[in-house]
Amino acid sequence: PSLLKQVWVNLIGNAIKFTGHKSSRIIEIGCDTGEGEEVVYYVRDNGAGFDMKYYNKLFGVFQRLHAAGEFEGTGVGLAIVQRIVRRMNGRVWAESKVDYGATFYFSLPEVKPIA
Repeated sequence: PSLLKQVWVNLIGNAIKFTGHKSSRIIEIGCDTGEGEEVVYYVRDNGAGFDMKYYNKLFGVFQRLHAAGEFEGTGVGLAIVQRIVRRMNGRVWAESKVDYGATFYFSLPEVKPIA
């Protein structure tokens, strides 16, 4: 539970941080249980976003896609998210457009009740 809490803290914290320059922040948190073997969770915002051509750097340690003076942080938050989610047999990914925000997703295997 504490590791999963850290995933949410990092993703929601990023959404708050990267919407800081917007006059009206919009942050949406949700999930989709769908029909599959996993549950997909997401955090969507209308913040700064990032250029998808740098996606391969997104979950790397100390990788920043914005100038250090523009947004505070160390560049380890998303790497921590990825490591935790993978440890729980899940996956993590993102979609974004510069100046239009980003959506970060992570999935975890669906827990089936024991009959």
